[in-house]
Amino acid sequence: MTELPLSGYRVLDLSRILAGPYCTMILGDQGAEIIKVERPGTGDDTRTWGPPFAGGESAYYLCCNRNKKSIAVDLKKPEGVKLVKALAETSDVLVENFTPGLMQQFGLDYEALRESNPRLVYASITAYGQDGPYRDRPGYDMVLSAVGGLMWITGERDGVPCKVGVAITDVLTGVYASGAITSALLWRERSGSGQYLDISLLDAQVSALANIGSNYLVAEQEATRWGTAHESIVPYQVFRAKDRPIAIAVANQKLWVSFCKLTGKEEWLSDPRFESNPKRVASRELLLPLIDEVMAQKTCDEWMELFVDAAIPCGPVNDMQHLFSDPQVLHRGMVTEVPHPTIGTLRLAGVPIKYSETPGTIRLHPPLLGEHTDEILSEILQYTQGDVEALRAQGAVS
Repeated sequence: MTELPLSGYRVLDLSRILAGPYCTMILGDQGAEIIKVERPGTGDDTRTWGPPFAGGESAYYLCCNRNKKSIAVDLKKPEGVKLVKALAETSDVLVENFTPGLMQQFGLDYEALRESNPRLVYASITAYGQDGPYRDRPGYDMVLSAVGGLMWITGERDGVPCKVGVAITDVLTGVYASGAITSALLWRERSGSGQYLDISLLDAQVSALANIGSNYLVAEQEATRWGTAHESIVPYQVFRAKDRPIAIAVANQKLWVSFCKLTGKEEWLSDPRFESNPKRVASRELLLPLIDEVMAQKTCDEWMELFVDAAIPCGPVNDMQHLFSDPQVLHRGMVTEVPHPTIGTLRLAGVPIKYSETPGTIRLHPPLLGEHTDEILSEILQYTQGDVEALRAQGAVS
């Protein structure tokens, strides 16, 4: 097998829930060895976030913990802390998402660990960051999407603010964190030194407001909710076909001409209210109900055939059943099967980045709680069987 980009790098993962585990999953897909440190007995919080469950594991946990090895360690035991310190000495990266200050109480903060491992890249993921007036506030994705402005711009125009259907602030932060860690490892190759990464959900979400945030910063233009519509382009939204919704993006005048011809509404081309995009934006309340009437005359697939042939950007609003049977999704390998000890065959979303020389792989199933405790202690730390049994007797590992 081709050596992967992060082969030979070890990541000590003390994170749980989504942002941190999503980050380390990305690193694992690219070849890093991920050691997931979990609480004995309960493990990662998401192990209980169900239904649905399969083979005793929650679907939530399974979605972001592949390519990892699990060791169950009690950080409230001195022996457990000593064990994690020993693992940190052998690791290239440490990822944690405890509240600020807690790792210092354990003696596992960056300043403590860099003394024995100055090349360590240490990434802390928190709700609001390591400093500032909100430093000590707890936070989950839904709360940070509210504070970070995303919820304000999500939902129908006349409706209340809504959260995105997936914990996108967590996912986004995990992606940012994986990129930051990779960059820090590259810097280490040049400088020989590790560094500390302070990553917050709030910072990630604010940065991801993109043009909406820029509209306010540059012109003090307050954001509003638009549902699936676009503030500056019409038509550019979801419409209801005869059987199910379809998304259509008529983003320039050439597409508008094609759209009018295909829908049998060529008279719109000479209508002064609709002749240019600015005029269509100004007349959206008049135009959109007319388009709704037209779109309801054919099925989604019938419209898709017409629009695709005319190169009009469009797509069905897929539910999960349609998505995971979509020929393009399947062709791209975005559904994969992995053997699992209690589930049998586990289906997971595939690796999204397609490297030409070092394609990411799923080599390990999402681990059972503490599944690799003995392996990690004996092979990495060279503990004897007697050492392991003593740790178990002390309650430091399970």
